[in-house]
This record gives sequence, C-alpha cells and structure tokens, in this order.
Amino acid sequence: MLPPMAKRLMLINVVGLVPELMGPRLRALAARGWQRSLSPVFPAVTCTAQATMLSGAPPREHGIVANGWYFRELSEVWFWRQSHALLQAPMVWDSLRAQRKDLRVAQMFWWFNMYSSAEFSVTPRPEYPADGRKIPGVYTQPPELRAALEARLGVFPLFRFWGPATDLSSTSWIVDASLQVLRDERPDLLLAYLPHLDYVLQREGPRGPNVAADVAAVDTEVGRLLDAADEADMEVLVVSEYGIGEVTRAVHPNRALREAGLLRVLWQDAVGETLDAGASRAFAVCDHQAAHVYVADPADRAAARRVLEALPGVAHVHEGAALAELGLDHPRSGELVLESEADAWFAYPFWLDDARAPDYARTVDIHRKPGYDPAELLLDPALASPKLRIARRLLARKLGFRNLLDVTPLDASLVRGSHGHRPKQGALWPVAIGSPGLAPPDEACPPLSIVHDLVHDALSDSPR
Repeated sequence: MLPPMAKRLMLINVVGLVPELMGPRLRALAARGWQRSLSPVFPAVTCTAQATMLSGAPPREHGIVANGWYFRELSEVWFWRQSHALLQAPMVWDSLRAQRKDLRVAQMFWWFNMYSSAEFSVTPRPEYPADGRKIPGVYTQPPELRAALEARLGVFPLFRFWGPATDLSSTSWIVDASLQVLRDERPDLLLAYLPHLDYVLQREGPRGPNVAADVAAVDTEVGRLLDAADEADMEVLVVSEYGIGEVTRAVHPNRALREAGLLRVLWQDAVGETLDAGASRAFAVCDHQAAHVYVADPADRAAARRVLEALPGVAHVHEGAALAELGLDHPRSGELVLESEADAWFAYPFWLDDARAPDYARTVDIHRKPGYDPAELLLDPALASPKLRIARRLLARKLGFRNLLDVTPLDASLVRGSHGHRPKQGALWPVAIGSPGLAPPDEACPPLSIVHDLVHDALSDSPR
C-alpha cells in the first residue's frame, strides 16, 4: 500500500480584499469551498496582521505592535524593518516541523522575511550605493535565487511596488516569481503576497473610478495562482489583512503635541525641521488609523491625553488596562495608543509651517519618515508638470548630480482610503476563503489569528 501524499498548501494574501471586492475566480473558489469574515486585529495594519496570522498570537506575544515603532534604546522611530528576529513568537511552520521535519516553505513577499526559517524567501530590498541612489532589487534565500528569478522575470519593479507610479506590474512580478519557485522547488507551503488593491484603495478610496478594473485585474492574478495550485494538487487558503474604508479627514496629533509644548524638533539648515524624539516629552508614531504615543515622563501622560482627546477624529485614547484588552500591552507600544474615527486617519507631520518641512517630506522615503505617509502614492497637484519634473531629476542623476524627487504632496487631505481602526461594520472585515479540501472554522466570524490554525490543520498529520 502506497503511503499517503504529503499535504500541501498555497496561502494567498490579497491585501484589502473584502466580500464586495471579490472577482469571479475568488467567488467561484468560495462557492466550491467556503468563505468567512475574520474579526480584525488592532491595529489592522500590514505587519501586525501578518504576524498575528502566522503566529496565531496577539501583539503582546509576537511583539509587532505596528508597521513601525519607537526604538527607545536608539531614540529613533523605524518603519518597515525586515528582520525576522523582530518577531517574538514562532511561525506556524516552526511548530509543524515537530511532526514534519522535511516541510519546505516558500515565503514570497510576506513581511519579516529576511533570515526567517523558510527554505525559500523573496522580499523587496533596494540597493543604496554611497552616491545616494536607490536601485531596485530583492533579497532572497538562498542567495542564488535572485539571479534565477531576474534571469527569467527581469528586475523587480520596485518603483511600481510603492510610490506614485504604483501599478499592477509589481503584483504580477510577485505572482510570476511565486509560480517559478513553485515549479522549481515544490514547497509544501507557499505564501504569496498580492498588494495591488491596498494601494489603489488608499489612493482612490473604495468608490474610486479605477477600483472595479483593478479588482478584476487582481482577480486574474489570483486565478493564475489557483490554476497552478490545482495542477500541483495543493489546497488553497486566500486571506486578507483588513478592509479599507473611505476617509475624508486627516488628524495631526504631532502638531497638537508640539503646540502644547510636548514635542520638540531639531532645525538643520540642510534638511529642515526633524523630529527630536529623544528630547520630546510626547510624540505620536502615526500608522494609518492608529498611533502609538510615547510619553517619556509618566507625569506628562495626563496632559498628553487631554491634548489628544480634544482632537476631532480621535475615537479612543487607549492606555493601561485598555491596552491589555487589545493585546497591545507590550514594551514596544506607546504609553497611549490612539484609534481614529472611521472616516479619519493619523498623519505624521510635526512641522507647523510647510516652508520648514524636512526635505524627505516631499519624497518617497519610507524609512526616514517617523510615521506612515500614504501621500507617497500621489503626485503633488500643485506642481504644473510633475512627470516632467521627475524626468529632469532622473536625467540630472544620470549626469552625476544629486537631487531630490520632490513630488510628494504635503496635503494629507488628498488621501481617500485608510485602515487600522476596528470597523463596526463586517463589510470592512478581512476574509478567508478555503478550497473544498480545507475544513472551515467552526465560528461564523473567527479572529484573524485563526489563519494560523487553518494553515496548521491543512498541513498537519494530526490536526488539533
């Protein structure tokens, strides 16, 4: 008698997917299998959501309290760090290896992908030469995988992955790379990350003019993965991290804290004003519809809270026991955590005069900014010919001149969609869609952490 075939699973993360935005391939998968809405984690942002799904733990255990936080020991804010060592809880495949020692995992563009225990990893990683250029590239494990992918697919289109030129091509590249790894390496678990809808919905809002076309395009990309999974005899689990709602106003907590005398800036002639986090009594690390507020002296906490509670658009100021209830009682969290109203989001600017804004404010610079800036998806409408400006800047760089691609608007009101708060409407909750061979969750609306259990049971020789 032949031994049973080893179980295999494809886990597809379609960011921003909610039931209303499902195309025909996803609807057909749900009809053949099953579909559930998932109760989102707070904050409902990429890094926290992915860590929760893959560890099955809350932020208090895995430590990913946002997309970025204040590193107190450095007195610096860092966003979008990539080292897997930042995760403080094991991944689902780590626990599975207790019974499947030969389990092979491919992690394609899911976050915290560098130096993970996956056999195959691909994640965006630009090169930064000493002359200030940013060159598109990826980090891969094993290292030779990068050359193999680029030989067939070309260089990863980094500038179409994030920024004003963002389009479907980066998601298509990720799908192509996932298919190549699937064919060449035959992993038992393949995780694919499809981000395109996320960016469209933030830029245009859920009712934007191009959303329907982009939904159809992403559904086609999902279909390519579904076809490959079928050929490889793999089960499929499609998930999303959060839904994206329409926003009509931006909240500026750092400006309020500065006006109250709690936030300090540093003036540098060559740069402009920058946040002096280590010298500030209180400041906010803004991340979509959540913000961690770091208060150096407990004696200032009440004053900071009063300032922030008075801001229109702030729904809740969480601290103490409320943070514990949210699973955010972790040393990386702020002393206070803000949650916005559904139609508002938190913008990071701390300057009071745009003429004194730091030089990076008008550029795409996700690592230097002490907060998330969705305006990087837009071109400044105040510029007469932004594309011509970009062309001139790029030409000057080729000629050896240093300059800034300063085309990002400073007007936060231009952003149309956001996420991160706890939506009361299930319509904005993330979803899980399983193929017929996967057992569905028992609950009608399980928490996002159920993804860990679903993956575990799909691949385990002895499900829980």
